[in-house]
Amino acid sequence: MSASVLSETEDLLRTARAAYAGDRESLALIDQLETRLHEPLRLAVAGMVKAGKSTLLNALLGERIAATDTGECTRVVTWYRYSATPMITMHLRNGHVERMPIRREHGRLLFDLGGRTAEEIEWIDVGWPLDGLASLILIDTPGIASLSADASARTMRFLTPEDAPSSADAVVYLMRHLHGSDVKFLEAFRDTAAGAAQSVCAVAVLSRSDEVGSGRIDSLLSARRVAQRYERDGDLAALALGVVPVAGLLAEGARTLRESEYIAFRELAGLARDDRERLLVSADRFTRSSEATGLSIAVREELLERFGIFGVRLATAIIRGGVASSSDLSDAMVQQSGLIELQDLVHTQFHPRAQTLKARGVVLQLEMLLRRAPRTGTDGIRAGIERFTASAHMLTELSLLAEARSSGLPLATEAAADAERILGGQGVAACARLGIDDDAPAAAVCDSVLTQIDRWRVLSADPVAERAALAVCAAVLRSLSEIASDVGATRPLLPAPDIDAPAGPGDATGKDAAEQSQEHQRGLRRKKWLKRAALGAERHPLG
Repeated sequence: MSASVLSETEDLLRTARAAYAGDRESLALIDQLETRLHEPLRLAVAGMVKAGKSTLLNALLGERIAATDTGECTRVVTWYRYSATPMITMHLRNGHVERMPIRREHGRLLFDLGGRTAEEIEWIDVGWPLDGLASLILIDTPGIASLSADASARTMRFLTPEDAPSSADAVVYLMRHLHGSDVKFLEAFRDTAAGAAQSVCAVAVLSRSDEVGSGRIDSLLSARRVAQRYERDGDLAALALGVVPVAGLLAEGARTLRESEYIAFRELAGLARDDRERLLVSADRFTRSSEATGLSIAVREELLERFGIFGVRLATAIIRGGVASSSDLSDAMVQQSGLIELQDLVHTQFHPRAQTLKARGVVLQLEMLLRRAPRTGTDGIRAGIERFTASAHMLTELSLLAEARSSGLPLATEAAADAERILGGQGVAACARLGIDDDAPAAAVCDSVLTQIDRWRVLSADPVAERAALAVCAAVLRSLSEIASDVGATRPLLPAPDIDAPAGPGDATGKDAAEQSQEHQRGLRRKKWLKRAALGAERHPLG
């Protein structure tokens, strides 16, 4: 969102504050909206029960601070935001707020609810000094379609409320298989997160993808084929910007790898091939008593719990391939897990649109405030909402991307693919939109965007094009114009025609006023003489 739109949204909140002066409830809501406008993007992690949400969240954070057991805390909406010092705050349903003790065990953060049940807690706020949280608020949610109706309802109430926009700006949705409940949730989130614009604000994750191939070393390849099939699914394509296969347990273990674990993996990698293969044939065989390795059963059980049998097999294979340090092993395992691809998708699709998505939530809340508490003097608010809707081009882009993924854009095949890219389907950076190398020189970027503008102007001038196609062309031209403005792409002015200006007032031949006057007088005398001669010729000769 441009600085002008941001300032307009701030002006809109100031106008609303003046209009609702004296209304304490409305002013409290406006305070919350102002906070939301200036805080980082809210990214929720959602999915069905046991989809691996908390495990993936730990991988994204790079620390084991999200609860992954089946206790009460996994049934509560939990926010993770940046704080200079660690702090945990429990917000109760009765409105009270309590600080929680900070305890860690075996590197994992423990949540002490003080004997309270999940039904008594509205949400938990975790502040933690992690750089990744400086630009992103991560929100862990209870599983949907849970046997606990209250836990599932808590997630639906938070992410897809019936009478308000979603409290999250975007969502990473985890699924092990594509179910009807997954599609239903994503449809509800699209409608409540972006309103009538029908914008796509979700990324789908094929979670626990190492289990797709039963833990075989090629499991992630099988998972990628499944994810690509889901991406082409008509129902899911309109609801998510992509489907990424991620082995969450592997990613969490790799991001938090300890030196002792690297030493244990190195021990396994050094075994004779037959001994190693017999030991890694299954999880049950791996934790049995064996003379093939000096690793104790307790150490092997912990490796299995932290990485899964797939992670153990992958780690030993990577070490045999030449990795010689724990940091290199961590990097290689993270790369294999699919986590980097997910982070890149979030970075390219959501971060650049963060301000627009946040402002959209603010505007939707103000619309509901006007309906819930109408009063005189709110015309300025309504006008500001209309201006935002008209100027927030990124929402139009997301809406068209949803159309492109579901039913396709109403253009020829090549033009439709180019339009989807220019609208930000592969990222919102100028080079990504234009389809050129990221390191292209500035002059090449300028030439490319001007060439594209010329091409799409021709397409938009097609006299037989349908209205829907012209609307897409107009949106593409708007995106290209913003790129041209950002990169400073301009065309030189045409040179002025060569004209020799006269020395003074005169005609095109360069004669001055005196010369023109003399010639004019001679012309008049000649006309009079010709007139008299003509009259004389017409006189009768005998008259």
